[in-house]
Amino acid sequence: MKLPVYLYGHPVLRAEAADVDLNDPTLPKLVDDMFETMYASEGVGLAAPQIGKSIRLVVIDASPVADAFPECEGRKLVLINPEVEVLDGDPISRSEGCLSLPGLSDDVKRVEHIRLTWDDLDGNEHSEEMSGFLARIVQHECDHLDGHVYIDHVSAIRRQLLRSKLNNIVEGRIRCDYPVKAAARRKK
Repeated sequence: MKLPVYLYGHPVLRAEAADVDLNDPTLPKLVDDMFETMYASEGVGLAAPQIGKSIRLVVIDASPVADAFPECEGRKLVLINPEVEVLDGDPISRSEGCLSLPGLSDDVKRVEHIRLTWDDLDGNEHSEEMSGFLARIVQHECDHLDGHVYIDHVSAIRRQLLRSKLNNIVEGRIRCDYPVKAAARRKK
């Protein structure tokens, strides 16, 4: 089932997400719904807070960007209670967008080499070093679990320049090709 994507300004996007209970019988269905929502929105990642669930759950399918970023080939992941450890390297600036901030993108500095630890749906623990754009996708989605969005990583001046666009998103005055839930109700 396609779920609405919560837009910038909604309080759930600023809350620190709770750990996932691996024994929750609704978890597999939620994961399926998240993938369906992500695909319908043409995203490569989706965090549970973006669908109004304040839990530490992320789905990623980075395959659509594999032509430009080979490390993303075949990378379809369900990350339960993920933890990111920054490894070495200077931050590199690349353009990022977000389903919760439709129509916007900006350059964000992130490190290109991380270690990710997570559980899968079967309760198995994984740990893997990731680099390049895949590491960026993981960091972007895991930021949502800590109450952050990519716009938090841009300069205050840049955020000020985007203020009217951000206000339009908060108010739901945007056009979007996928179902969304705005933070504020539109005034009639």
